[in-house]
This record gives sequence, C-alpha cells and structure tokens, in this order.
Amino acid sequence: MADVRPFRAVRYARPGAAVTAPPYDVIDDEAREALLSRDPHNVVHLTLEPDADVAGHRFRSWLAEGTLVRDERPAVWWLEQDFVGPDGVARSRAGLVVSLRAEPYSTREVLPHERTHAGPIEGRLRLLRATRAQLEPILLLYDSPAPLRRPTGACELEVGDARLWRLEGDQGVGTYFADVQLLIADGHHRYETAVAFAAEDGADRLLAVLVSTSDPGLEVFPTHRVFSGRPDIEPPGDTFATADQALTALGREPHVVPAMVLVRKGDVRLVRGVEGELDVEFVDRFGHDGIAYTADRDEAVRRVEDGEADCAFLLRPLLVSEVFDRARRGQTLPQKATYFFPKLDSGLLIHPVDP
Repeated sequence: MADVRPFRAVRYARPGAAVTAPPYDVIDDEAREALLSRDPHNVVHLTLEPDADVAGHRFRSWLAEGTLVRDERPAVWWLEQDFVGPDGVARSRAGLVVSLRAEPYSTREVLPHERTHAGPIEGRLRLLRATRAQLEPILLLYDSPAPLRRPTGACELEVGDARLWRLEGDQGVGTYFADVQLLIADGHHRYETAVAFAAEDGADRLLAVLVSTSDPGLEVFPTHRVFSGRPDIEPPGDTFATADQALTALGREPHVVPAMVLVRKGDVRLVRGVEGELDVEFVDRFGHDGIAYTADRDEAVRRVEDGEADCAFLLRPLLVSEVFDRARRGQTLPQKATYFFPKLDSGLLIHPVDP
C-alpha cells in the first residue's frame, strides 16, 4: 500500500548536537532562543524562522557554501535511539528512515489517529514552498515485522543518543511496504502539509521514520490532563488516600472500560466511563475549557496540590493495538491522545523534494 523508497539525503558536513534540535512543535520560546544561540547553523534557523522566504534562501546558501551536503546516491537508513522514558525505564527504539509518498487519507495507505488544526498546516506549507525540503521527519508505525536487521559495524552518523547506518539502494523496502498500511504516530500536521503541497506542486515525497509495532522499544506514554477554573468536574468514583494508591488500582483495571485517576485537593478518586470508549475519549467529554497537558504525572499532581489547578486526570497509556483499531475504522482520537517518546531529532537528515 505505501510507496517507500530510498532517497539522497542532505546532511550537515559537520554533524553534532550543536546543529540538531527537537521538532518545531515542542520548542517553546526559551528553548528556541537557546537553540538559535547555540550555533548559527542550528536547524531551528530553518524550522522556526518566522519568514519562510528567509529560511528558503538560508537553506540554499548553506548548500552552496558546503555547510550542508547532499549524498550522491540514494539510500535508506537504520536509526536507533537510546532513551529513558517518562517511566524511568531505559530502552532503545529502532526504525527505518525512508522517502514516503504523501497520499490523501482517502487512499487508506497512511492512516491518521489524531485530529489536526488548520493553523499549523498553513505555516508549515509556507516553509515547504520556500525551502522545497522536508526539514523534519515524521514517525509512522506498521503492524508487521521489520524487513531489515540492525547493520553490523560502526554507524555512519552518531549524535547524542541517535545512531544512523546508511544502507545504499532500495534494500527491498519498496516491495515490502507495497503491501503494508502505515499509521501516523507523530507528525500529523507535517504529513497533511506534504499532501497539500503535493496537490499544488506535484512534489509528493516526505521524510519518514518507520517503526514496527513489534519493536521492543516502542512505547506509548500517556498525556495527563490538568484543568483550571473547572470546579464543575466532579465525576463519582472510588476514593483513595493517595494518588499512588489509586494508580496502583488503575493498573489492575481492564482496558475494556475507560478508567483514570481524578486528583482534586484533598480528594483522589478512581473514575470509570462506559464500556467501548477509550480513556482519552472519556476524559474528552469534560471539554477543553481550562485544560492543559503534561506527560509528567508528578507535575500534574503538584499543580493541584499547590492550588494552581482545580483537578487533574491521570491517564493510562493507550495500547498501540487500540490506536491502530480506531484508525482502521476511520476514527480519529482527541488531540494529545498519545505520546510517542522519544521525539525524532531534526537536523540529522533532510529530504529535498526535488530529485
């Protein structure tokens, strides 16, 4: 189903942590300033440049002066990321970095699982038009074994906890993924930007990292909800003395019924929804007024205890099978339904849209 190919990557001539950055949409103003000052060629000078035309000129200048170089021959890349998750457990996640054709969701080759907003797409589209390059990868999952194994020998590129091995040519991925359906894990807005650009320009390739659902390092973490100015949120539930006790009980709850821990100051409850809903669908029924999100459970509890918020919902992580099931049925989940960690660094590889 998916059109997957090798590509001629653009890379920094002198790679390193000084020129890479997290994805544009997780960088706040303070982090942006720190990254901009870290190195005059840090990738945020492209990904978060307010003027798209300036970013396009800068990208072409870096290529002309040799700051960025382009591979002579196409390749796929094996990517490994070592990380410690929000749960404190050390893991390693592996994926393939490839060129993917951007297809409308109607073809069912690539499936979304979260709802998007028009604003971010417009901004990313202006940047793509100006640079004619996919500056940041998106993360997609496939529900079958990996077609390749980890290469032997030293990696070609290592930055921080990320290691990349270059595998020249197709490596059989084109044939393998021709019968495979992909699920967007992270990067819905960037994918939809690529689809919109393909419709107006014809250039339809984007930078993708494909991870098998059987990869032992693949984990979905929860994003907890914190509400301010919402004294009306008072669902009934089983009372516990502490959040830790309630979370232990939550861990024993079956996934067929939505359940989560509600924390109010001096009040902790295990609350349940209606069978057939997912946890994120249950909590979404309380609306979005006064809502904030955090992956840090302790931070959510602290904000309630310190009086900064009225209440917090502590969620379980969704199962990957639950996400795939909803996507195959054509259903999207509320925003911040999943938290795939770690994020993919920007600046390791760049994919020009022109051959």
